[in-house]
Amino acid sequence: MTIEPPLDPSADEARHLLERELVHPEYHRHDVLGQLLDWLDRFVAGTVDAASAAPPLSTFLAMVAFLLLALALGWLLSRARRTARAERTGAVVASDEVLSAAELRRRAELALAAGRNAEAVVEGFRALAVRQVERGWLDDLPGATAHEVAAAVGTAHPEARARVDRTAALFDEVRYGDRPASRDQAADVLALDDALAGRS
Repeated sequence: MTIEPPLDPSADEARHLLERELVHPEYHRHDVLGQLLDWLDRFVAGTVDAASAAPPLSTFLAMVAFLLLALALGWLLSRARRTARAERTGAVVASDEVLSAAELRRRAELALAAGRNAEAVVEGFRALAVRQVERGWLDDLPGATAHEVAAAVGTAHPEARARVDRTAALFDEVRYGDRPASRDQAADVLALDDALAGRS
């Protein structure tokens, strides 16, 4: 009489079979980081070998091109960060500040008299924007950027569009680019506010 072998191994037999299987080398490969480091090592070694076989001029040109590429990438990343920061905080008038055009203008004039030209530029442009809202030339857009204000003001006053665009750019440079402003620049902002209000 033939005895059939059991189809299911016992617990001890299963453990023994698993231990025999796990001895195989394919279960003991490096982790993903190790594989990545191995690939990087092979890549760098191959690149060095190729560079050593290349003429010196070709190697030098490749190094210069790589350096220029790295510098361009760094410049682009810094511009992207600066642009993102300006977009996050680029509102002309802070949302928690509710001041009339006259109050903002007074602050600008006091700053100009005290020689704080950058502050005079910022407060003067804010006064200009709020005055245009108060006079109905501009929709009240809380959180609008200087360029959005300039576009709207330029539409309402096409004869002053170029001057408004320059003033908006100056506002951004002073407020978010930390650039200094001259007394003449600050006075020009206030003169533009007067011109748009019909006082010049």
